[in-house]
This record gives sequence, structure tokens and C-alpha cells, in this order.
Amino acid sequence: MAEVESKIATHGAAMPMPAIAPTALAALATDLKTIWAAPTTDARLKKRIVRTLIQEVVADIDQEAGEIVLIVHWIGGVHSQIRLPKRGRGQRNSASADVITAVRQLVLIANDDLIAGTLNRNGLVTGHGNRWTRERVTSLRSHHRILVFKPADDGIEPWLNLSKAARLLKIAPKTLRLAAEAGEIAAIHPLSEGPWIFARSDLSASAAQTITERARQNPKYPTGSHPDQQNLFASTT
Repeated sequence: MAEVESKIATHGAAMPMPAIAPTALAALATDLKTIWAAPTTDARLKKRIVRTLIQEVVADIDQEAGEIVLIVHWIGGVHSQIRLPKRGRGQRNSASADVITAVRQLVLIANDDLIAGTLNRNGLVTGHGNRWTRERVTSLRSHHRILVFKPADDGIEPWLNLSKAARLLKIAPKTLRLAAEAGEIAAIHPLSEGPWIFARSDLSASAAQTITERARQNPKYPTGSHPDQQNLFASTT
């Protein structure tokens, strides 16, 4: 036992805890929302917070208002009332039409993992208010009969993201993005914080050739880094 206690003491001395000012710690106690939403707060810690702060939750139904009434009994003796809309008979918590449309477009270039990340970056949630995961995207696709993304066998993808499309045209991604934003070339942009999608057929049309020639000849238009320059970070844009 003495040997184990000595090892514990040595380990604790080798990994000192960071000093936290008492005022900063007290501020965290009054800002539960920040702690709850922090990316480092996992489900285990959230359960501990709930067990520490809440004594019980009593649920009732207000039939006239069509609402579920939740009474939260806090440990300190304070009560809070929360009213939620009651789901009607035959009603389902489905993903919004905008999410379904975005997924239909994103599957042109992205697998379910990347789609889930894109939806989360845009602050979109499932019909039940949850964050998107690969499994939830797969379930959504299956329910709405949306085909899964599958790379082309010959490597010639019919749809390209911004980086690959710019590399094909031998221009900078910034140049192509500005042209797409100006409507000078057809492109799909499902979500504001998400990839641009280009059809390979549009990249061989006259509009794309015009953009390419203009970028090479006119210094007024940005060219950015060389399209063959390697990027340290994977991109779906």
C-alpha cells in the first residue's frame, strides 16, 4: 500500500493541476450554458451536472393547449415550468425540407461523414433536435431514397468540389468561387458553410473557358496560389 501511495503522489507531482482563480470558477457556476455547450463537455459530464442540479422532473399534459408541461424541481428548492408542443396523432419529427434538399445535393461529392460535419457546421439539427452523425445521415438517405455517394470507377467524377474543379481548369479556387458567386458559371452551393459543387460538363463549356482565359490574361482578377500547390488540410469546398 505504501508503494502504491508513493506512486500516486509521484504521478500527482509530475502532473500539476492548472491554477484557477476563484473568481473565474465562480463565474463558471453562473454560466451553465457555456459549460453545457463546450465541445469538451461529454455526455458523462452532462449527466453529472443534471444529477447535481435537478431533484426531479414532473411531466403533465395540457390537453386544451396541446402542450406537454414539465415542472423542474431544482436542488435549491426553485421550480421552473417548461411547455413543449405535443405531437399530434400521426405527426412525426422529420428533418426540415431544407436539410433534405441539402443532403440530395451534397451526396454528389461527399460521403455521409462529411455531410454530417457540414450540416453541424451550419447549425442544422435532426427532427428531434440532435446533432448529425454518419448514422443519422444514412438513415435520412434511406428514408428518402437518396443514393449514397460512390466514387466513379474510372476516377472521372461527374461532380467536383471547388478545389478539384479549379485544378481541372488550372486556375485558383478563389477565382472560380468569385465567378460562381457572380453567376458567371453554373454551380451548386447547398449551405453557406459548405462546399461548392460543379458539374464536370459545365467546366468544359464556353463560360468556364472564358473565366480561365480572363484569369490568365487580366491581372485585375485574383489568381491566388498555383492550383497544383499541395494543401496541408483536406478540403470539401
